[in-house]
Amino acid sequence: MPILESTYKPPYFFRKGFVATVYSGLIRQVKDIIQKRERITLSDGDFLDLDWSYADEKTDKLIIILHGMEGSAQRAYVTGTAKLCNENKIDALSVNFRGCSGEDNLHFQSYHSGATADLQDVITHVIGTKAYSEIYIKGISLGGNVTLKYLGESTNIPTEIKRGIAVSVPCYLAGSAKELHTLKNFPFHEKFKRDLINKLRVKSENHPDKISPKDLKEIKTLYDFDNFYTAKAHGFKDGSDYYEKSSSLQFLPNIKIPTLIINALNDSFLSPECYPVKEAINNPNLFLEMPKHGGHMGFIQTRGYYYNELRTLEFIRNNPYL
Repeated sequence: MPILESTYKPPYFFRKGFVATVYSGLIRQVKDIIQKRERITLSDGDFLDLDWSYADEKTDKLIIILHGMEGSAQRAYVTGTAKLCNENKIDALSVNFRGCSGEDNLHFQSYHSGATADLQDVITHVIGTKAYSEIYIKGISLGGNVTLKYLGESTNIPTEIKRGIAVSVPCYLAGSAKELHTLKNFPFHEKFKRDLINKLRVKSENHPDKISPKDLKEIKTLYDFDNFYTAKAHGFKDGSDYYEKSSSLQFLPNIKIPTLIINALNDSFLSPECYPVKEAINNPNLFLEMPKHGGHMGFIQTRGYYYNELRTLEFIRNNPYL
């Protein structure tokens, strides 16, 4: 489809990508949303915690929301979408990836950018136990890559899945990883690394046969983390193999349902390859919007909901082909 012209205009102070990213990630709060937790057993015997929030009246519409790296279903960029959808007669299921709900998961492996099997288990659970006729999937950042990969790699998407939305999505993981290791992203790199190592420290206590405190000291960068843990735990040769096989970019041509991608041009986490212009032009189901501003998950409005949240609702409600 033709590239969409964005109408997003941020408040002046939030035009800087760094400011928008930090404010949205660390300061923004979304209040007055009630979530009810459900724990499900995955096909490999591990568990996943799902946080549900509901519309005021019975509905047959559901949005499944996937968070970003080291996020959770309680992050504002998740609850903002959930609350807006609830107010517009859409139930919301906010997924906590393995180990992201406040409790370490059972297995040595956890989550990663290409872990679509867990999303499939969630969808199977929902369709098998609920009566939703329309299901939408929205992923943010890492969750966006999972969303796009799932929609493009599967040849049997359930008919209930009607729309996909991916925001601030690093669809080319090698390029995004390279950007995260640049000086401009040093504060973010260090925070992600610290959080991931802290979780890995818990893993070392629960799985002492697979990782030791000495191993943890060898991890100096996110590259190291992906080489040592992500690849080792999830069956990849190394970090590069993980990036190559898990990037959603290669699966975009196969997406068969209307799917919206919103990636800001001043998102410092994204490499040039993360703006899939060619793929969007050649696939009538892909809609690519590239606002000039927004940073990483920072599409701030003067008040109320964020731009990407309002665009999500608009994309769900309207026929995107018109």
